Amino acid sequence: MATREELAVIKAARAGESRAQLALGSRYLCGGTGLPRSNGTAFYWLKRAAQQGVDDAWMMIGRNISYEQVKDLSSPRETAIWYEKAFDAGITHAGLTFARLVLDNTEQFDSNSHARAIGALSFLAGKDDHQAQWLLAQQMQMHGHDEDSDTDDAISESLKAIRHDGTIKLEERLITEAAHAGIEQAQYALLDKAWKKSDYEGFARDAAVLVKKLFARNSVAVAQIKKDVDVTSGIVLSSEESTLLLRFAQWSLKTEMPDPIEIGYILELAALTGNTEAQFELGLLCAKIDREGNRVFMEHGLANFKKALNWLTLAGDGGSALAWHALARIYSRSIYSQRNLDVALQYLEKAADMGLVKAQSEFARISWRNRRDDSLNDVRALYWWQKAAKQGDEDAKAALAEFSVETGAHTWATHAMAHLSDKLRNADPFLSARIELAATFGLTKPEALLIDVKNADYGHCLVVDICSSYARSKRRLVSIATAAQRSALNRINRLFSDVDCSFSGLEGNYRQRKYRLTTAFPEMGESRLRKRAGMDPSRK
Repeated sequence: MATREELAVIKAARAGESRAQLALGSRYLCGGTGLPRSNGTAFYWLKRAAQQGVDDAWMMIGRNISYEQVKDLSSPRETAIWYEKAFDAGITHAGLTFARLVLDNTEQFDSNSHARAIGALSFLAGKDDHQAQWLLAQQMQMHGHDEDSDTDDAISESLKAIRHDGTIKLEERLITEAAHAGIEQAQYALLDKAWKKSDYEGFARDAAVLVKKLFARNSVAVAQIKKDVDVTSGIVLSSEESTLLLRFAQWSLKTEMPDPIEIGYILELAALTGNTEAQFELGLLCAKIDREGNRVFMEHGLANFKKALNWLTLAGDGGSALAWHALARIYSRSIYSQRNLDVALQYLEKAADMGLVKAQSEFARISWRNRRDDSLNDVRALYWWQKAAKQGDEDAKAALAEFSVETGAHTWATHAMAHLSDKLRNADPFLSARIELAATFGLTKPEALLIDVKNADYGHCLVVDICSSYARSKRRLVSIATAAQRSALNRINRLFSDVDCSFSGLEGNYRQRKYRLTTAFPEMGESRLRKRAGMDPSRK
């Protein structure tokens, strides 16, 4: 309970007396028998005193109230003024708070404020303030390394002014010094650089210490993981920390004598936070297979498929195509007691849908191999080969070659197109369209005359199947590979959109269609007769 003296100070502060506001703010900063300690309330009264010109008020704000405490107490634009004044008055750590208020809320400040914030960080970094070194390095990362850029961004311009020994070197030096001083964020940034540079030895050496800290922080959860029971304890890990655990586990798996049990603990701790890649790696480890599906760690006991399927399913639901592919491999293996090829195909198609090249190519091969089981399997196979080929898969490109338009194989349509007159186009548009279709996709005469145009187009390919009308033919697919082919087929489809292509339709039966073709192009019939005469010696 406040004393009489303190009640008098409160009354005067509420009345607007600046010295009373300063005194009340100071008492809330320190706390006492009558008033509780409250930085929020202290800031309120000190700010009111500072607004009335009391210098001791903003000095006290800059000296005693940190960024974490003040960022939610007032608008950054208003608060930054007091910290900049305190910094200029010699309270160095106030400059750090000023810089963070400006750089974390750049949209609220002008370019001059941005420049002064970078200047404050540069000054403090030069005085071995390791937090300032880390924040300055962060700004360098955010605003790029191009010293010759013409950007008018005030922060970038200010950063250029402090780059004496090159951006990369200065940035790395700042991060390294901050990391060695114990700034944890800088340590994680340094480890991230080491990993991306493939400096795995340096990464593992420095990461081991942080991994131990993370295990100690989550000791209850780790104990439950080791007992193989449900983890009920809350796990405290940031995304950077779970990534660190994942990478340390991945490095451990590649050492000469990896311990899959300890690695499993590391991966499970990261996986429980929702790290998709950790869930995938843990699923593989439980199934005792690698990314290529080869069996590993068989000397450490049997695979735990139940646990593996759980983690791989979670990873797949989280967006990992590799997880669905791994599940497809497990369900297709004879070593798994619940082997199910149908389920394996479902998971394989999921992986293919998510863009995994291996899955696309594999699903295409399986669909092609089983094309007699389903009339559309060959269409599916071609679709996935096209998808894989677009991503550079050489096997898919080789498979697609068999479905491309054969250049020069059926020149009759090309010759016919060359002699196709406007008069014939107007008189018989359907025959003209079939000739164009044959020239575009390399069709034989029977295929061109009998194909059901509307039902042959599957978007990515043309299905040429006239077996029911022409027994000597064989079903085949032609890949639609170019925009010109797609455009021609769309135009022809519109022409046939409401036309019955069967023998009972406008075009008649095969003999009638063939007769119109030979009538329109009599040289085709003559060349056929000459060819037969040349092949038969008795006709010479």
